[in-house]
Amino acid sequence: MNVSAGDTAWVLTSSALVLLMTVGLACFYSGLVRSKNTLNTMMMSVAAMGGIGVLWVLVGYSLAFAPGSPWLGGLSWLAFRGVGLEPNATYAATIPHQAHAAYQGMFAIITPALISGAIVERMRFRAYLAFMLLWSLLIYAPLAHWVWGAGGWLQQLGALDFAGGTVVHVSAGVSALVAAWMLGPRRDYRRMPLSPHSVPLVIIGAGLLWFGWFGFNAGSALAANGIAALAFVNTNAAAAAAVLTWALLDMWRSGKVTAVGVATGAVVGLVGITPAAGYVTAPAALAIGALCAVLSYFAIQRRSKSRLDDSLDVFSCHGLAGIAGALLTGVFAMSVGVLAGHPKQLLVQVYAVLAAIVLAGVGTVAILALVRATLGARPRVADELIGLDLSEHGEEAYFGGEAGLSGGIALAQSVIVSTHDEDKAERRKG
Repeated sequence: MNVSAGDTAWVLTSSALVLLMTVGLACFYSGLVRSKNTLNTMMMSVAAMGGIGVLWVLVGYSLAFAPGSPWLGGLSWLAFRGVGLEPNATYAATIPHQAHAAYQGMFAIITPALISGAIVERMRFRAYLAFMLLWSLLIYAPLAHWVWGAGGWLQQLGALDFAGGTVVHVSAGVSALVAAWMLGPRRDYRRMPLSPHSVPLVIIGAGLLWFGWFGFNAGSALAANGIAALAFVNTNAAAAAAVLTWALLDMWRSGKVTAVGVATGAVVGLVGITPAAGYVTAPAALAIGALCAVLSYFAIQRRSKSRLDDSLDVFSCHGLAGIAGALLTGVFAMSVGVLAGHPKQLLVQVYAVLAAIVLAGVGTVAILALVRATLGARPRVADELIGLDLSEHGEEAYFGGEAGLSGGIALAQSVIVSTHDEDKAERRKG
């Protein structure tokens, strides 16, 4: 087997683009929170680049892709032992094995970072680190093996997930929902405005995500070929359709098109097309983007009226759009979908989605319960109200702003008496 310079260059470039997505996610999420939690929110993504980057080399790649059982990869590739510079015919016959490992590592990095959007402004940083690492090891690696690993049981079943709709977005979205429910709402949820502090930062983050998503989807062809071109075109088409659909829904509902809404719509369209990017036509990509935008839009409206504090609507944007995209892959996929005369593919997609939901949901309950019992998940009331930038990192993003020490202390003191009993109960829980 010969290494293709063109294929290798494209996969390495795509790996860098996917890593850039994590930077975009940090900007996108941090713009949506209050200024006193800007750095903490960014750090939740940056920490994944470090922690998961190390874990992936040591054990994650082996558990996800090494030869093993239908349920989990083996240990033969620990610390990249046996992962060399020659191609591996099982996964990619024209690029170095290490290029494949590096590319998949970028997926492993961004996936737990997605979950952080549901728990921002109310989780201790050390607890988040432990949760993120355990989640990657116990949920992401097995699920990646099921769907993408050689001999994985969902792969053998014929499940289609071109670039991570099930492995990345369904798992992260479901885990985000469970984590938000288990942690409970922010202390001042529904007591004061929780508006984005920097809409321009949200737009910049969405733009970086859209740009990086071409590596996420088109790079999943693992070659510079026609499938990569198809995935590239479909990625842009779905995102554009979702932006337009979201803007029209905003206009219909309020008479105004919001910048945050447009940015959110772009991300939803990108999520929806991810599992289908290399399998569908461009018109189908437009339909997937529009349908996912409608679903997520009304899910966010419904969630905002509930008591669930999924802070940045991770489940509505990633979980529901990921589920819809995975199912619509079975509808629109060329030569295998319902429209092509093979309706059983849709049933296979349902199995894959349900498997991801069960693994992510049950696993998140167990992991977060363990973290809460050992490290404690929630900060003290005063620390949360001052802001996690100062209380967890000793820094502030904007000098003298909302995150300023004196302002934060004044805010904390104004409500500390009324929440003292709640704080004591939380500490008793660990």
